[in-house]
Amino acid sequence: MELKVIDDTLAVAAQIQPEELASLADRGFTAVVCNRPDGEEQDQPMLDDMRRAAEAAGLAFHHLPVSGGLFPPAAVAAFGAVRRGTQGKVLAYCRTGTRAATLDALANVHGLSVAERISRAGAAGYDLSALAERMDAGG
Repeated sequence: MELKVIDDTLAVAAQIQPEELASLADRGFTAVVCNRPDGEEQDQPMLDDMRRAAEAAGLAFHHLPVSGGLFPPAAVAAFGAVRRGTQGKVLAYCRTGTRAATLDALANVHGLSVAERISRAGAAGYDLSALAERMDAGG
């Protein structure tokens, strides 16, 4: 499992497996956010399996699916609410980590400038520069 750090309270990742969730708790994570629709690909773990494994590891589990490159305001707001409402570190995952990084940049829970959000995502390996105008407009 390769975690890409966005800041000291958020990391993003490509698809993780249920058996990897226990190690997240050991690393100080307290919540997991899945940004994939269940059944998006045949080989992805089922959402219920991920939720059970997260809860068994003592992690809160949130399902905030987005797809098709769309980031509805409700999904952005929900992601922001999870970030603001979680004490401890959050791991958000999707197929590649891009959706998770995008939701964080759009939610902007730390009130960062567009340039800072693009830079943080870029340092983690995600080019979100195409979203600069939407970020500037407030998500």
